[in-house]
Amino acid sequence: MSPVLAASLQFLALAVALGLSHRPLGDHMARVYSSERHLAPERWIYRAIGADPDTGMRWPAYLRCVLAFSAAGVLLLYSLQRVQGVLPGSLGFASIDPDQAFDTAVSFVTNTNWQSYYGEQAMGHVVQTGGLAVQNFVSAAVGMAVAVALVRGFTGSRTGELGNFWADLVRGTIRILLPLSVVAALVLVACGAIQNFSGIHEVGRFTGGTQQWNGGAVASQEAVKVLGTNGGGYFNANSAHPFENPNALSNLFQVYLILLVPTALTRTFGRMVGSPRQGYAILGTMAAIWAGFTALMLWTEFHHGGPAFDLAGGATEGKETRFGIGGSALFAVATTLTSTGAVNSFHSSYTGFGGGITLLGMQLGEIAPGGAGSGLYGMLIMAVIAVFVAGLMVGRTPEYLGKRIGVREITHAACYLLVTPALALGFTAVALALPTPPGSMSHSGAHGFSEVLYAYTSAANNNGSAFAGLSADTPWFNTTLGVVMLLGRFLPMVFVLALAGSLAGQTPVPRAAGTLRTEKPLFSGLLLGTVAIVAGLTHFPALALGPLAEGLAA
Repeated sequence: MSPVLAASLQFLALAVALGLSHRPLGDHMARVYSSERHLAPERWIYRAIGADPDTGMRWPAYLRCVLAFSAAGVLLLYSLQRVQGVLPGSLGFASIDPDQAFDTAVSFVTNTNWQSYYGEQAMGHVVQTGGLAVQNFVSAAVGMAVAVALVRGFTGSRTGELGNFWADLVRGTIRILLPLSVVAALVLVACGAIQNFSGIHEVGRFTGGTQQWNGGAVASQEAVKVLGTNGGGYFNANSAHPFENPNALSNLFQVYLILLVPTALTRTFGRMVGSPRQGYAILGTMAAIWAGFTALMLWTEFHHGGPAFDLAGGATEGKETRFGIGGSALFAVATTLTSTGAVNSFHSSYTGFGGGITLLGMQLGEIAPGGAGSGLYGMLIMAVIAVFVAGLMVGRTPEYLGKRIGVREITHAACYLLVTPALALGFTAVALALPTPPGSMSHSGAHGFSEVLYAYTSAANNNGSAFAGLSADTPWFNTTLGVVMLLGRFLPMVFVLALAGSLAGQTPVPRAAGTLRTEKPLFSGLLLGTVAIVAGLTHFPALALGPLAEGLAA
């Protein structure tokens, strides 16, 4: 079987598996977030934290809870790293330096999971399982809660209430992420991923001598790493490491897990607004972008010109032979079109155009299908922009799902769109204008520019993947990337929840003859065009200086 055919069959298998999961999981999540019943473990948690899950919150209160919970998470995870050296199960590793502990704490709390350290040489069992793995669950649950709050904004009528953050957080963790992660971890163990709490072992190398390896609760952390679109690997090689991703089957399963919750959330959206076809319209747009990006990535990596590429069967540099070009390309597209950031290959070693595709996937706002929750609310923001544009073209007050899109609403949506490009492009410009810390960049020219742009784009969009040529473990990058991750995660949430509150305070407008039918394929096409235009106008100049210049010069 040719590698291209094998990659195509993997893509079809993914599409079929996601299609089969879409309805049952989406309906389950809609029931979870709409239920008035609390499970016994949930009631215990509410009593422990002193929360009343039945109290409705307006958007300022909901936002304060999001920020307070996340700030506590940063403080606790930072403290855990700083005292690692005296904790049991530390495997003899020292405490993490302040700048790196800050960067890591922020990255996991913001669902970015940017890693400037070697996991197997820095973090002991307690920090890995009690700190990083816990944040993998709750940071994903926070994103899902904010998405559901926005959906309630469309369904609410003059109350201004968006639900209860603590109920959404706890339910998303206990009823959705935890059971799915248990099943996923068992599948990964069956595929060969490790799950233990062993210490450090001396193992032989093919080239002679020995090297040290430690075990860990890898399968369980790997499951929520990809399911919650987190991305932080237990080992430095991430999903290219055989302990995390043993074979081609586990690789395909991980891609499925990355896309599972974000795609199913479109069904949840449709159910909660009372029209599943609205969810299908959003899903259709996401699917079109994902399919297009996958096709482009496979083309550029399989058919890049040159004698060496022809002999190797494509651009094989930096790709695991266990997965091949097809499995690596599928993973790269999935991880950069979501906020996952996990990698099974070196994105820096992709062709110029291939690296540009991974960059553009993040620059779209990671909406196809995006992160757990963040993809849905990002695409709904684009839908608001699209109906506003349509209203301008026909001279009619724009409406979406029965809610008018006025000055206040479009201002919140526009501010949301401006945050991440301003952070990514602004900090890239500053980093390149100032003297770069010694040894942080291994390339110059277009590729060196792409390395820095990729890092700040990844941080601003809470992705976490990186071009491998950039050594980011310096005070400058640890600090600035941490700041960008914080702003890139929580500033957009401010505008999302403000928009949700504004919509929830409106009285629904009845559908009239001139109302734009947002459940039709025509709207999906309009939404797709809006995404392309906004991303193109914002990011094309930077892409032209980096990956496009490199690709054209190859």
